Amino acid sequence: MDVKAKKLDRSGAPATQRKFVPYGGYYSNQVPTYDPEITETGPGTPTGEYMRRFWHPVCLSEELTDVPRYIKIMGEELVAFRDKSGRVGVMHLHCPHRGASLEYGMIQERGIMCSYHGFVFDVDGSCLEVPFPKGEEKEGEKAKEKICQGAYKAFERHGLVFAYMGPPEEEPPFPDWEGGFTVYPGDEPVAYSNFQTCNWLQVQDNSADQYHHIPLHTTAVIPGHEQGTTFGEAGAAPYLVRPDLQFFTVHEGRGVAWTSSRRVDESKIFIRVNHQILPNISFHSYLFEDGAKAKHFSRIHMMRWTVPVDDENSKMIGWRVFGPHIDPRNVGKREYVGYEKMDFLEGQTGMRRPERMKYGAGELPPVPKDHRDRTWYKEGQYAPGDYEVVCSQRRIAVHALENPMKFDGGVYLFRKLLRDAIRGKNPAASPEAWRRWLQQGMPNSYCSGNVLAIAQAPTPEEEVQKRRRVAQQVIEATTASDKLKGDERDRFMKQKLAELEHSMG
Repeated sequence: MDVKAKKLDRSGAPATQRKFVPYGGYYSNQVPTYDPEITETGPGTPTGEYMRRFWHPVCLSEELTDVPRYIKIMGEELVAFRDKSGRVGVMHLHCPHRGASLEYGMIQERGIMCSYHGFVFDVDGSCLEVPFPKGEEKEGEKAKEKICQGAYKAFERHGLVFAYMGPPEEEPPFPDWEGGFTVYPGDEPVAYSNFQTCNWLQVQDNSADQYHHIPLHTTAVIPGHEQGTTFGEAGAAPYLVRPDLQFFTVHEGRGVAWTSSRRVDESKIFIRVNHQILPNISFHSYLFEDGAKAKHFSRIHMMRWTVPVDDENSKMIGWRVFGPHIDPRNVGKREYVGYEKMDFLEGQTGMRRPERMKYGAGELPPVPKDHRDRTWYKEGQYAPGDYEVVCSQRRIAVHALENPMKFDGGVYLFRKLLRDAIRGKNPAASPEAWRRWLQQGMPNSYCSGNVLAIAQAPTPEEEVQKRRRVAQQVIEATTASDKLKGDERDRFMKQKLAELEHSMG
């Protein structure tokens, strides 16, 4: 029997067609393999080659100190550093002379020196110095021309270090979404990096899985251990209601906008729009919404890349935005955001808050090797978070064993867009098309949070249809605004949402 084929048990029947057999685990104890096409990201793999044509954050700026920093990205062992002139370098870990690790290198005014024999490399990988004895300098100059170190272009932005790991001749513009990842005056993006002990795709899948909020974040074995019904603040209405989810392919198949619609009360409806972008970006609207006040086109609260470390580990790395415009109720806790830290829920990282807070400013706590390899493992059993459920899907999730529901639509739609892109079935999502699109101007995000004064329909069936019509019209208005920028786009969207409120009574 081919256990690598669709979900098969020993009888040869697909899992969705099996008949229930009491205590019949024996008939389904053979686990199919994972899907290598969209999970593996090493050099030469289909997804790995696709992802290398995009910019990715690889570490936090605070990780670059007076010594080099070992990192691993998409299966490649790398060293990151900031030389004494302030330039950032990201290059292959092993010195091309005899293979010593540059994590033990000496940071120079310009570049980095291998501590084994003194070879010096600039941030672009060129060899600056070969340490020949006095009198043999000419030989050293010739050797410099023949030796180089693999390096990747890198720069810093708002506390993150970004690198481009693809062919230099195919380098795209850095995707400055929303006009340079700008935020409202007075607000501030704060960088964070959270290690995940599992494959990158199941972490990315979780961004589109917005149905889990109630069962995962409001239950606990021991009363009082609940995560909180509204991402950190109990008692507010919207997140207590299971959402009505809709999923929309946007930007010619380069991403998915999904709407989460909830009734706040008889007079208000909450329409949350998040945005997932190929290959590994997600934008999230306001995390602490209570629905108490009308809100039109509130912008991005969290920007995140899911970056593969290797095929069995990954990073959630990006920015959380703080300030009076995005978080008028001042619910967020900036001191809880950073390396292995996140403020809005426990269970976002491999360590719980009491353990994380043992480390002072600039100190980097160790990341767990496995979701069970933690001091606070039992705490996670009492009140599991996203980290526990995502990492426990196996180190690489087995898609062939899944039984999808309607509310999983965003997960499967994004996987399809990724697969179409890497197979070349969607020309608009090819790296070349992405590069041309970005050269024409920086794109806008669909992400927004909206509390609209729209009354409840008289029957449950009519209410479902009403919620869906409202969400669809929010997406239509956002699409119509896509060519506008900044304040002009804000004004347009607020006018459209006010018209929507009026038209829906």
